[in-house]
Amino acid sequence: MYIVGSHKGGKPNAQIANTVFQVTAVPITLAVSINKLNFTHECISESKVFSVSAFSREATMPFIGKFGFKSGRDTDKFAGTKYKTGVTGAPIVTDYTVAFFEAEVVVSFDCGTHTLFLGRLSKRMSWKKRKR
Repeated sequence: MYIVGSHKGGKPNAQIANTVFQVTAVPITLAVSINKLNFTHECISESKVFSVSAFSREATMPFIGKFGFKSGRDTDKFAGTKYKTGVTGAPIVTDYTVAFFEAEVVVSFDCGTHTLFLGRLSKRMSWKKRKR
């Protein structure tokens, strides 16, 4: 599982995603599918960037629920959560995560209820594995 983050007007937001996958190797391109009703969708659509933080096995259900069962429109999901702002401005969650990536959206596809965003990583962006 993953936390997909972005920002809107300087406000960070993120949500749970169960699937993030690599589309191309050169350049490295990732795909995420986000529900159009989610605030994260609005953030990615506007900023054209997203981050992906991969959960560690130690992630707790209350922590996962913080990003999965609440809307960033109504609550600050990052209150009490360790994170940093990446080079794209997207939030990178550092609590209970083992790796992270940042991407700039290169194309998006309308899939009905969801949008599939393809994001390209570049050398100036983070895509490292963190120490456990």
